Amino acid sequence: MAINDNQAPRGLESQVAVVTGGSKGIGFAIARALAGEGCNVVITGRNEAVLKRSAQQIGRKATRSKILPVVCDVRDPQSVDALFQTVRQRFGKLDVLVNNAGISQPPTPLEQTTLEMWQDQINTNLTGLYLCTRAALPLMSRGASIINNLSAAAKQVFPNYHGYTAAKTGALGFTLSLRAELMPRGVRVTALMPGATDTELWQQIILDGEVPRDHMIKAESIAQAVLYTVLLPPEANLSEILLTPILGAV
Repeated sequence: MAINDNQAPRGLESQVAVVTGGSKGIGFAIARALAGEGCNVVITGRNEAVLKRSAQQIGRKATRSKILPVVCDVRDPQSVDALFQTVRQRFGKLDVLVNNAGISQPPTPLEQTTLEMWQDQINTNLTGLYLCTRAALPLMSRGASIINNLSAAAKQVFPNYHGYTAAKTGALGFTLSLRAELMPRGVRVTALMPGATDTELWQQIILDGEVPRDHMIKAESIAQAVLYTVLLPPEANLSEILLTPILGAV
């Protein structure tokens, strides 16, 4: 008897993933790729209407997966705790955590960088990573994966992006420390560092035309890299994924 695509077993069947910032851009592409492999996916964001529309879009093609939209502000410890309490109640476990929620900033000289701008970058891009990971770990067991979307700014210097760069380099240090801690427990931790990516967020990072949009990385390509990492055999551990655009592409 022939088996159609909807009936075929998937590589992540019955697994559970949380993708923060999963309503658009890279997070949406990652959530859709995971759901396409049969994974149940919880996506988070701060805009409930956008979040629900995104969940519906993913669910229309991934009919065997449960797609659960949950409003969450990763800067808020109570909001984060409520998110993972929902995951515990609905699924009882967590196999994949993708810390993707983040913000960018326009290029700003240090003298013009306000304390509010600085704190917003640190609280969202670094503290949010810590809060979500801390709340997720009790639900994770051997074989689980944590993927932190950090950006190429974690290693590459960009002048006039002081808060963003500080948060991303700090997040890389956090990721490496976490990886060393969790390796004996069999939980994989990977730093995802994409360069210029064709999403709305990138418009806040560089001036128009600095990197042609048709030369940028596609969000779907990043999602495939995440999928590859999650589907690795249990004994494999990929520490970093650095993705850069091919600027000479036609």
